[in-house]
Amino acid sequence: MALNPLTLRKLRRFRSIRSGYWSFLALMALIALTLGGELLVNNRPLVIRYEGQWFFPTYGANLPGTTFGYDYGYETDYRALRARFAAEREHGSGSGATRREARAARADNWLLMPPVPFNPNENAAYEGVFKPAPPSWLGGPPGHWLGTDTTGRDIFARLFYGFRTTILFALAFTALTYLIGIAVGCLMGYYGGVFDLIVQRAIEIWSNIPFLYIVIILFSVIPATFSIPMRIAMLLLIMVLFSWTSMTYYMRTATYREKARDYVAAAVVLGASPARVIFYHILPNTISTLVTFMPFTIASAITAVTALDFLGFGLPPPSPSIGELLKQGTQSLTTAPWIVGSAFGALVSILVLVTFIGEAVREAFDPKKFTTYQ
Repeated sequence: MALNPLTLRKLRRFRSIRSGYWSFLALMALIALTLGGELLVNNRPLVIRYEGQWFFPTYGANLPGTTFGYDYGYETDYRALRARFAAEREHGSGSGATRREARAARADNWLLMPPVPFNPNENAAYEGVFKPAPPSWLGGPPGHWLGTDTTGRDIFARLFYGFRTTILFALAFTALTYLIGIAVGCLMGYYGGVFDLIVQRAIEIWSNIPFLYIVIILFSVIPATFSIPMRIAMLLLIMVLFSWTSMTYYMRTATYREKARDYVAAAVVLGASPARVIFYHILPNTISTLVTFMPFTIASAITAVTALDFLGFGLPPPSPSIGELLKQGTQSLTTAPWIVGSAFGALVSILVLVTFIGEAVREAFDPKKFTTYQ
């Protein structure tokens, strides 16, 4: 579908605003990386070559230790397996032709680990105890670039997957909020009259219900047997139900304004139905309102879910979460300052990128700045 010249001009203006454009590219690159995060941050290898067989455990089933000659039936410790393969290639066994044959056979055993070979929920002992370990560049264990949290889980891995969960949650929140807000707001603005008054009063009553209390009550009664995706979906539904009202008023006002235009009267005279008038004529002419508010809605969703995680009413444990790391960091600020430093830096970076994008979009799509009235 070809874009009209006005939209293309707005997109060119957005691209000319370097801070917003490069922030948009950076955010899209981060999202793309996290969507394939298991290939970059994971304790499962990308590929294993063992005794002539190929294994791809990253997106596959658990491979027990017995698969690779160990005597245990739970999932293989792949970092230990990598060390074993390296030792076999280095030392070999036997003498003469036997030793050369054994070394050649073992040289064919190898595996490729991701750049960060840790799982976000994997506990690693530090000095024999599950406690915070400093980053590797501060003398901590190798491979833990940002250190570990209070239970020995890699902070970089938890931030990486926490960003993916948070940004996908925020995008879903924005889409559902806009879907409800646009539909209700356009109907209010188009029909007006008694329908508009009744819906306004209903929205005012609904808006007075305390959101935080509802979240606390609902999450205190949700059975622990519910799966993590189910609990995340319930949190998303609750947040959407209490957040769609603000967009409704913007769309109501925009629809009222556009309904008075001549092109709407012409469409009605030609026999267009109310649904066609709203969604094919009025809605495309209010796109500036939607696009302008979208980055700020995403930023507010990120802030809200992080705050709920910090309070303990957000994403269910052990889901990776920036807010949960912030909570850990504030509780161990003097003993493990790298926890709160890493989490705070990640949160600020995300919000700065989204804010730069929002400011650039608002400037590029601003009708008062780029429209000439005659």
